[in-house]
Amino acid sequence: MGMIQEFREFAVKGNAIDLAVGVVVGAAFSQIVNSLVKDIIMPPIGYLTGGIDFSEYYINLSGGEYESLAAATEAGAATINIGTFGNAVVNFLIVAWAIFLLVKGINRMRRKEEAAPAAPAAPPPPTKEEVLLTEIRDLLATRNQ
Repeated sequence: MGMIQEFREFAVKGNAIDLAVGVVVGAAFSQIVNSLVKDIIMPPIGYLTGGIDFSEYYINLSGGEYESLAAATEAGAATINIGTFGNAVVNFLIVAWAIFLLVKGINRMRRKEEAAPAAPAAPPPPTKEEVLLTEIRDLLATRNQ
């Protein structure tokens, strides 16, 4: 029962829940970036290079002739998938840039919060004991004169 209780405490802590939300949002963001690269960025680059589909670039190590990367993969040919790797690099650069901008924005907000001077706190009012001791001191001072 102890391990189940420990797991329950871990699972409901804020950090574990934040991590789970981050993973889900990251997976959705990854799909967006993949579509951005595949459907938006690479087609104009392919058009500028004469209709070349970079995802189909591969080096065939097995010596056979295949019409596409999919055909080579289906036949079990050993290939170095240059185009797929290139797409992955472009995906990484886009994700890294987006994360950089996010962290930069968060750091800017933190610096503004730290730079804002906090208003000096007013001293707390004296306690009843302090007031009584002050009165006693004042009475003793007037009596000794």
